[in-house]
Amino acid sequence: MKMEDIRKMSREDKIKKLTELENELLRIRTLIRSGGAIENPGMVKAVRKDIARLKFALGEEGYKV
Repeated sequence: MKMEDIRKMSREDKIKKLTELENELLRIRTLIRSGGAIENPGMVKAVRKDIARLKFALGEEGYKV
């Protein structure tokens, strides 16, 4: 996700996407810790960056995350 795309989203969409990404990160980390292998190891980094971007954009709007 790019910041310009995130800024175009409504606040409700940002919160919904943030929740989805946090759940996805939790699922990936659980899979890794249980001994499984993920298909794309760079996926963890990408999801973490997207979460950070969403939190930053929500902070810009004055929403406490």
